[in-house]
Amino acid sequence: MVKLGKATGWLLAMVWAAGCAVQSGPAGEPLDIGSGLQLFVDDALVESMRGVSLRLHQPIPREVCLVLEAPWEGPESAYATVLKDHEGRYRLYYRGGGEKTQEVTCVAFSDDGIHWKRPELGLYDFEGSRANNIVFRAQGRKSYGECHNFTPFLDTNPAAKPEERYKAIALAKRVLPSGEDVHALGALVSPDGLRWSPERARLIITEGRFDSQNLAFWDSAKEKYACYLRDGREYPGGIRVRSVRVAYSDDFRTWTAPEWLDFGDSPPEHFYTNAIGPYHRNPSLYLGFPMRFVPERTTIGDPPRETDGLSDAVLISSRDGVHFRRTFMEAFIRPGLDPLNWGNAHGNQTPAAGLLQLTPEEVSIYWLEHYGGTPRIRRGTLRTDGFASVNAPYAGGELVTRPLTFRGSRLVINYSTSAVGGIRVEIQDLLGRPVKGFSLEDCPEIYGDEIERTVSWKGGSVASLSGQPVRLRFVMKDADLFSFRFSD
Repeated sequence: MVKLGKATGWLLAMVWAAGCAVQSGPAGEPLDIGSGLQLFVDDALVESMRGVSLRLHQPIPREVCLVLEAPWEGPESAYATVLKDHEGRYRLYYRGGGEKTQEVTCVAFSDDGIHWKRPELGLYDFEGSRANNIVFRAQGRKSYGECHNFTPFLDTNPAAKPEERYKAIALAKRVLPSGEDVHALGALVSPDGLRWSPERARLIITEGRFDSQNLAFWDSAKEKYACYLRDGREYPGGIRVRSVRVAYSDDFRTWTAPEWLDFGDSPPEHFYTNAIGPYHRNPSLYLGFPMRFVPERTTIGDPPRETDGLSDAVLISSRDGVHFRRTFMEAFIRPGLDPLNWGNAHGNQTPAAGLLQLTPEEVSIYWLEHYGGTPRIRRGTLRTDGFASVNAPYAGGELVTRPLTFRGSRLVINYSTSAVGGIRVEIQDLLGRPVKGFSLEDCPEIYGDEIERTVSWKGGSVASLSGQPVRLRFVMKDADLFSFRFSD
């Protein structure tokens, strides 16, 4: 047993309750986390937890950013994408119109991600006027053409050509030998994200349904383009759901055959969209925000009102972009008290593709409301890295990581405590023994609320442990730990 010395107060109580929590040797090779940011959206780093749990945090609804009520927009406007453009300004792309009218691709601009304006671009005519924000209109098709689910991105591939700085994927058509016209996925390019070519999307992927929002991006961790696309999937027992596949490309022209995402042993659910992308603070971590469609719930309220189903959004995460964990089955975005968000389930609570970091303290996420009526896009906020946390109650608890190696000279944590709460961190060897100078007793108690706090020990810098297999032990009371990383 490790001797703890003169630990006092809640620390002593927690050490006693944990039974000193000496860990056995590693079950496998240590995880090499380098200096990458580590979030607690899953238990990939967790060896053991006592008295603490992983907690999902929902975004706080903020203002309505944009009401889609222009003449070229309307009840079926949907499928938004947010991004920061090459000039540092924010853009919001979305579908205007719908199946019963003329589908068009629109854009709004913002300097702060909060207040959005429709620019008068003068690119396309609508009812005799070019005073609109339309950036693309499919040739010869009112609906179910490229504008049905046109989803652009700013290409961060260092080798991207200037004239192809922006790329988009969109619904396309291909003709079978039988003459049947079927869905495919096409690509378009643009130097500025406003003027797109060709007029008809170039076919890139033909295996899939593609009939909701598909998306693509340059995956810097893999150094390839990734495309996450919609398809229908059948599970054992004849269970059929809308789901997600992924394909890869070196050049955005030739693509691998799409493969199904692996959701482990979680129950099959309808994912109407996927909103998957690399987290900007750690591109090797993939976060997704699928709209979860519940078609079997066709009434709501008392007396019951008929609906086309219900919808919300969930959080999924992956360390490789293919195997996704459903750590939290609960909703990430609920319909809430607004009755107009219950029903019209083919659009309501659909998260936009993309996240925006508007301030160092907050990440903004956007989603669609009031689909089928007067659609609107709402912004919500989360603490930076705050999708989930290790949560400790007042009684306290602890988490011990799996064996890992790191690079850096200091440990930085993103945390929040109450006025009486606190966090201490211990660095252990593979046998669960405190490393000299880095025990709980050597770590001054941390309390407060900070996005970045360097942990200190009597042992000083952790540079001497860089590259060596260690475990981290977080002992907490009335606190949340959102992320950690090692840094120089």
